[in-house]
Formats: sequence, C-alpha cells, structure tokens
Amino acid sequence: MRSDTSIPLLPCVELASTLEFYALLGFEVTYQQRSPNPYAATQRGGAQLHFFGLKGLDPLKAFSSCLIIVDEVEALHASFLAALKKAYGRTPVRGLPRMTRMRKGQTRFTLTDPSGNALMFIRRDEPDGYGDDGKTPTSILGKALKTARRLRDFKGDDAAAAKVLDAALKKPDAGTEQEREQALADRAELAVALGEVPDPASL
Repeated sequence: MRSDTSIPLLPCVELASTLEFYALLGFEVTYQQRSPNPYAATQRGGAQLHFFGLKGLDPLKAFSSCLIIVDEVEALHASFLAALKKAYGRTPVRGLPRMTRMRKGQTRFTLTDPSGNALMFIRRDEPDGYGDDGKTPTSILGKALKTARRLRDFKGDDAAAAKVLDAALKKPDAGTEQEREQALADRAELAVALGEVPDPASL
C-alpha cells in the first residue's frame, strides 16, 4: 500500500529565474511546461516543490510557505549559504532571496526565495517546543529571546524581533548577564539583516 504524498505548489514571478535559483540549492527539474500556463516540478532528495507563474505577484507581499523535513540542518544550511554567497556575492540575510542565520544546535532555518516564498527546513528529530530547549523562560530577557527567535525564524519578521529585544534590553535587571549577552548578539545580527549596519562579511 502506497503512502500519501503532499507536494507544495508555490507561485513565482518568473519560472526560468526561479528554476535557476533552486538549481543553486540542488533541486533538479523533473517536469516543465511553458503553455498554456508556466509550470515546473523540482525535486531534491525526497523533497518536491512545484511552481507556477503568477502575473502581478509582489514578492515583498508574498506569504506562501512550506515545511521541508530533513535529516540534518546545519550542514544543509552551510551548503545553501556557500551557494548563495557565490551566486550573489553576499551573505543573504536581508532582501530577497534571504536565509536566517544558523546557530550551533539549532534545529531549523528559513529560506525565502526571490518570489517571497518561505521554506522552513526542519530537522526530523527536532525536540518538542519547535527547537527551543524545552525550558520556560522566567526573566524578561529570556522571554524576549524566545519571542524574538520565533518571530525571526518562524515568521521571518526581523523588524518585530528587533523591537522585542530593544524593549527588553532597555529594562534594568531584565535577566542574567548571559541572557543580556545573547540578546545583544541576536540584536547585532538583526541589525545586519535589517540593513541598519553593513554586513562585516561583505566588507
């Protein structure tokens, strides 16, 4: 008996450039048609993504997304990052395409393609709590770190994540010194992602 299969169907501004982008990430085209409607199917390992051309699509207002379950995320993130830096000459942390940063032990990351589609790659054995350590933070900074992480890595909302950290960092005795150091480090990364400061890797 065959198991059911679900395949995401994502809109794109232009099919050819979309397929070129995904080729950088190791996706192979398994089917393509230009008429009556632009459409293509791609595959990388067990992951399949299908695309269709959508006239008038504004990538900055796009909200299509999908989850891709993988065996390992850190090496995958590193390979994607190397390919994108080679193709675009920069670390893609802002604009389109972009990809969230990876910290040691992290179990997921999000890649947003040139059409604004967000792909979340999640480690298959990710523990309960969406990659959090399972502990419920009690301090203001601890709660802010968790909220900011989810805003950034799950929703791709860097601006909202920065506001959460800024508000917490302004409060005295908001958390431990370790939490403050982590909040400052996360805020520095967000400053690069939001274009507030130049990316050191591009200098």
